[in-house]
Amino acid sequence: MDRTGGGSNRRLPVELGVFIGLALVSFSLLLFSTRELMLNFSESGLSLLSGARSGVSEVFSLTSQTVLSAQELFRLRAEHAELLEQIARFEQLERSAVEIREENNRLREQLGFSQGMNYRHIPARLVGRDPDNLYSAFVINKGRRAGVANDMAVIAWQGGSQALVGKVVEARVFDSLVMPLYDSSLLVASRFAFSRFEGIVEGQGDRNATLRMRFITRRAMDEISRGDLVITSGMGGVYPPDINIGRVVSVAYHEYEISMEVEVEPLIDFSRLEYVFVIEEIEMEMADGPAPGVDDSESQEDDDD
Repeated sequence: MDRTGGGSNRRLPVELGVFIGLALVSFSLLLFSTRELMLNFSESGLSLLSGARSGVSEVFSLTSQTVLSAQELFRLRAEHAELLEQIARFEQLERSAVEIREENNRLREQLGFSQGMNYRHIPARLVGRDPDNLYSAFVINKGRRAGVANDMAVIAWQGGSQALVGKVVEARVFDSLVMPLYDSSLLVASRFAFSRFEGIVEGQGDRNATLRMRFITRRAMDEISRGDLVITSGMGGVYPPDINIGRVVSVAYHEYEISMEVEVEPLIDFSRLEYVFVIEEIEMEMADGPAPGVDDSESQEDDDD
């Protein structure tokens, strides 16, 4: 009995030691697992917070960029509109500068022509059309106060040469009415510059139509050709002699008629006419000088003889 009881007492501490050891191992394992779980949970929480923070940051950044982009777009549109307005102003200024240059060139050309003329003349500008005769007579900005009178011849410089425009039919105080060359009621004593055969030039009532030169002797038929220059003859005293009228474009001749007629293209383009010169009278030195084409020395020799 004593021997058996003593063995039981010896096993008790061993079992207790094993239990305590297993308990410690279990507690250690449990503690380690719990720390791992807590660490994983903490890391997961941090990851979630970091992701949320990044998402919020991205949204805020995108919103800020959108607002800034909208502001930049608005600013660029305003600048674009302002630049377009400036370009329009510059284009207008450029057009105005070109128009002024062209106007100066035209005025310079007219001034050069005016200084080289052998007639006392009055420069004028077209300012309107006669309302009672819209497609024919036109109004110039010079009248009796400037020395304009009825039946004065009107010429112009265009295309590098002078040419007849018409004549004054009504001189008013501050302006005058001019009947153009193409008017059917206007008759001009004329001749061919080369052959010197004479005729009468008349209009057909349309500025786009040709003129007609009539009452030309049949003997001129072989000496007239297309392109011949027609000028004023000076007969009648209204138009100075040797003013260009136009060039021959066709010749009409019938056997049964005693005269012939030609169609003449006027040198003046009436659709572009702006400036004209009203002829007061021929300068005396020209009127008293030699005839066109006669040399001064030959005239002097004739006087000496």
